[in-house]
Order: sequence, then structure tokens, then C-alpha cells
Amino acid sequence: MRVDKFLWCIRVFKTRSIASAQCREGKVTVDGKAVKPAQELKGNENIRVRKGAIYFEWQVLDMPKSRMAASLVEGFARDITPEAEKQKLEEIRAAQRDLLRPTGRPTKRDRRDWEKWFT
Repeated sequence: MRVDKFLWCIRVFKTRSIASAQCREGKVTVDGKAVKPAQELKGNENIRVRKGAIYFEWQVLDMPKSRMAASLVEGFARDITPEAEKQKLEEIRAAQRDLLRPTGRPTKRDRRDWEKWFT
């Protein structure tokens, strides 16, 4: 099975064209070597994918026939991402949560408080 199709089947990427583009950009490696989208997988190989600042890794267990439900992925690929990378992902998510906390629309009470300060 092709690398791009496998990554799409196990739901690493939303579309196959995105998976192909990532392979062409050199962000996907199989056993430490950069691959083209049409590279054939044989099984028992380690795939490493760079998404942003994080490197995710999977071990190929079996070849799926087509795209599957997320709950069935464990039978075809085992996540072997190092704990350091998972920790880095959590730190990035925590930082984004702090930056994107919405304040919302000011209330009538807020407006009245501002008027007290500015008049």
C-alpha cells in the first residue's frame, strides 16, 4: 500500500492530497528515510510524520483495505510517539488555550463601569 494512502486510511491526514503534499515536502519518513507519496509499505516499518513542531510516530502492523473508523486504527498502526513529543504537544495546546480565551461582548455593567472611569 502507498504511504500517502496508508496515512489517510489510519486518519493521520484528513485528505489523501494533504498526505501526498506532506510526503513531497519531506515531512514523512519511513525507517528514517524521506519518502515519496507512492512509496510502497511492506509492514513492520516505522513511519514518522512532522505536524507543526511535533513528530508523531507509528509502527505499521497491517494494511487496511480502505479508510476506517478511528476506533479500528489500533489494529493497523501502533502509536509509538515518544513521551517528550506528547508533552511538547500538551504545552503548545495549553499556551494556545491561554491566548485564545475569549472575553466576549461587554455587558451593560461593563459599559457603566467604563463610563465611571472615563467621564
